[in-house]
Amino acid sequence: MEGGRRADPAESKLEELAAATAERLPRMLDDVTRLLGHDWPDYADFMVTERDEVLVSANMFLHRLMKMAKWDISELPGVSDQPPEHLGEQPLFEEIGRAQWQQGRDLTSLLSAYQIGARVAWHHVAEAALEVGVPSDVFASLAEAVFIFVDQLSSASARGYVLEQSEAAAARERLRDELGNMLLSDRSDSGAIRAAAARVDWPVPREAAVVLVEPDNPVGAALLARLDHSCLHVRRQRMVCAIVPDPVGPQRRERLTTALRGAGAVVGHAVPLENLPASMRVAEVAAQLRRTQVLIEDPVFVDEHLDSIIVHRDARLLDAFRAQCLAPLDDLGPVTRQRLCETLASWLRHLGDRRAVAEELHIHPQTVRYRLSQLRELFGESLDDPDNRRRLTLALAWGLPESP
Repeated sequence: MEGGRRADPAESKLEELAAATAERLPRMLDDVTRLLGHDWPDYADFMVTERDEVLVSANMFLHRLMKMAKWDISELPGVSDQPPEHLGEQPLFEEIGRAQWQQGRDLTSLLSAYQIGARVAWHHVAEAALEVGVPSDVFASLAEAVFIFVDQLSSASARGYVLEQSEAAAARERLRDELGNMLLSDRSDSGAIRAAAARVDWPVPREAAVVLVEPDNPVGAALLARLDHSCLHVRRQRMVCAIVPDPVGPQRRERLTTALRGAGAVVGHAVPLENLPASMRVAEVAAQLRRTQVLIEDPVFVDEHLDSIIVHRDARLLDAFRAQCLAPLDDLGPVTRQRLCETLASWLRHLGDRRAVAEELHIHPQTVRYRLSQLRELFGESLDDPDNRRRLTLALAWGLPESP
């Protein structure tokens, strides 16, 4: 023996064995088909309908088996650890594993079928080896070669299965990302959205809402990621975003509140899908107001604060409006101005009821009367003008302005 290769007599016996096993090949395949038919009829049907392809693979297996057995495996360390690509069959068996995933089948059933094939193959090879008179050491090498080979092919199929699974998951996530971006784009039409939704099995809801979390908020991002699979996660530059279908459904709002508590999230108002981009823009305004603590709830539901959002969406515009409405107070000191502003705001809220103003501000009614007389001196008859009262209410309803 040289370099692990067996002596010529043993090699001659292997050549006889190769011929004998080739004759047995049709019976071997029949036995495998019969055994598979009990638990995996689909595989058995494949053995019948793709008989020619199976014969080619079986011949390849026997050829490789004899080639491996020509060497003393015990003198070739690492043979059992060699990857299948060294045997040349990796692509084929990786593709089988990939097909198993694509067809929605379990990997275990495929590997079990391989084991059945290995047992049947060894039964026929062993019988033929005994008939031919293969030496005992060669016989042992044959047994080892059969199961090493099957283990390697099983590993190749398992690798193909896992690769296809991960690639399919990544592709599905890309398609979900595309759908989410389409939903937030003003340029998408309903037909394209329905087609994109069908590709990822996303039931098109009647309404949806966006949920926004600040990008520098890892806790919020983690809580957002835990929303159920019906929610689409969208990558945005300025915010971490998810699209929630039918957020006002039965108990949906309560579950959403619980899931997002502590996330510092803003939940946009529910709208038909074609209006989702506009709803997103309103939610972004609400997120800005949460940063400045105009809105402080956790989470903030936009539909509960539309009035505040309307008033505060442009801080410069609000400041200009307040400056115009409250100009008569400009010459007052900051403390006096603050007191008269809160008195005026309370008086407008309570429709001129001085007692209610006194109770709200915890001051004496006489103090209310004094302050109101000051306000009348400053504002004059405009305090009795309905349009001006409406403007003053708008200027003061969402908090008192800072001193100019």
